[in-house]
Amino acid sequence: MNYIKRMLNKSEVKYIQSLSQKKFRDEEGVYLVEGPKIVQEALAAKGQVVRKVYALKEWLVLNAELCKSADSEIVAEFELEKISQLKTPNQVLAVVEMPRLDFRFRTDQPGLVLDGIQDPGNLGTIIRIADWFGVQQIICSKDCADAYNSKVVQSTMGSIFRVQLLYTDLNEWLDQQQGTALYGAALDGVALKDIPSISNGLIVIGNESKGIRPDVMSRVTKKITIEKWGGAESLNAAVATGIILSHLRG
Repeated sequence: MNYIKRMLNKSEVKYIQSLSQKKFRDEEGVYLVEGPKIVQEALAAKGQVVRKVYALKEWLVLNAELCKSADSEIVAEFELEKISQLKTPNQVLAVVEMPRLDFRFRTDQPGLVLDGIQDPGNLGTIIRIADWFGVQQIICSKDCADAYNSKVVQSTMGSIFRVQLLYTDLNEWLDQQQGTALYGAALDGVALKDIPSISNGLIVIGNESKGIRPDVMSRVTKKITIEKWGGAESLNAAVATGIILSHLRG
């Protein structure tokens, strides 16, 4: 196994720490993944390039086979604390390359459209939910949280390696999808129970507090609503996504 043990130098520590900022992630085309389970998924994911693994010796020994094709390095606990973005570092951190595949929207299966989802935890959970229901593509407005933010990555629990994401101008992109059914989550739509399951089309989820923007909503072909029985004003965006997909993918 090609790992080594040495003290991390200041420039390397500074470089890894810089990846906490979107600007540097985008410039370098990489992001950080932390923790045993999600790093294992990154190493095992088809087509995923893991540029480097930094881990405690015991973790590398246990995962020698999985790490055989990765540049791996032993670090001490105090070094892991320096480069980790977690409050409590967890055995291993990996520098992973962002996917470089061209995004081609698949019309043979449902996709998600996210309009202004700004909470990193919500976005990560939505990616995980999409993966659960076999939704492999998510189209995000440019003001959505960055998918490679550490909070988003951790919240996906590895699903980020299986779901394609595109950040774009939603109005322009949606105008190009002529003939595609567009379902928008709203408070004044058709009840989910009255809508049959779908095999394709796009499901739009709006901002956590403001919902879908009027210009995006004007492009929706059918408004859908999760019926309520209680007094809550609204649902968390990720919870709503799970309920909608559970019904429409049924």
